[in-house]
Amino acid sequence: MMRNPRALRQRGEMADRKLWFVHFAQWVSHVTGHPIDFMLAVTSIVLWGLTGPLFGYSDTWQLVINTATTIITFLMVFVIQNTQNRDIAAMHIKIDELMTQKAHNVLLDLEEVDDATLEQLRQDYGRLACKAKSRTSTPARAEAVPAKPGKTKSGKKPGDD
Repeated sequence: MMRNPRALRQRGEMADRKLWFVHFAQWVSHVTGHPIDFMLAVTSIVLWGLTGPLFGYSDTWQLVINTATTIITFLMVFVIQNTQNRDIAAMHIKIDELMTQKAHNVLLDLEEVDDATLEQLRQDYGRLACKAKSRTSTPARAEAVPAKPGKTKSGKKPGDD
């Protein structure tokens, strides 16, 4: 099967463009997740508060902190969400692997692989789950599990009120 070299190059370039954000998000999460960074933020707020009398608590003085915190918060939401999405996807794949009772060491660093690889692994385990469901008569939902003999679904014995 012949592949278009231009299409492959473009796909590689797009993957590289996405990969920079993954690396950036991981770096920002790592750097900003330390207690010293929290203390730096608190110190900045205290210093800003102490400069209030120098600027007469003006609207511009207030606008500086409001604008800075809004921009930082807005950008951090996307960085944190990207990091959490990747960590959650990796954790689900690891749990799925443990449930198959034959864990592979290759899955130990899933947080570092690209999104396409994570999605491929998730689909692979999804297919395994479908195969397992087709071979068992165990209900997929807890509501479908029959109650124990002598008990109703509420957990009480018949006649207990």
